[in-house]
Amino acid sequence: MDDFEPAEAEAGGETKIHPWDVLSESELVSCPIFDLVSRRLRHPVRGSEGDFYVIKTRDWVNVIPVTPDYQIVMVRQYRFGIEDMSWEIPGGIIDGGEDPVEAGARELEEETGYVARACHYIGSVAANPAILDNNSHFVWAEAVELRSSLSWDEHEEMEVRLFPIDEVYAMAHRGEIRHSLVVAALFQFYPEWEKIKARRR
Repeated sequence: MDDFEPAEAEAGGETKIHPWDVLSESELVSCPIFDLVSRRLRHPVRGSEGDFYVIKTRDWVNVIPVTPDYQIVMVRQYRFGIEDMSWEIPGGIIDGGEDPVEAGARELEEETGYVARACHYIGSVAANPAILDNNSHFVWAEAVELRSSLSWDEHEEMEVRLFPIDEVYAMAHRGEIRHSLVVAALFQFYPEWEKIKARRR
């Protein structure tokens, strides 16, 4: 086993860490929605090298659709990774050159038939920085109404239901919402929900 040298400690006890240098990259697998690549990296100080694997994919968008009576439009669908059903908010892949807010409005209408009076960008997270190179963006769709027919992809099949906003947060706390990016979206939306509740008092 190679000797491990800890990261340098700066004055004040803080640890100085470094971005690694990319020496090479090769594609291992190309799929319709992602590419798996191998990267050879070198630490700029220690000089140690290693092979690391990264999934390269487009950014995603997740939408929190809120009705005029303050319910969230949720979708329940079968997820092949966990081989189980999952309660989620609408979302999907952002097309090349597409704005996240526009993508969110499109995904909302395609998956649920709901259209928003206005859409607001509320933040983003790195989807999984350990192995993924993309971001997941979050959009709040305000005052949504059911206006159009569904337009699912070939393999999509969903149950669409409305839940009061506080019940959705309770579902997340009870572990009934298992998709981590949905939980992250709810976290980003929570300050807006607090403002809405304050205005309603």
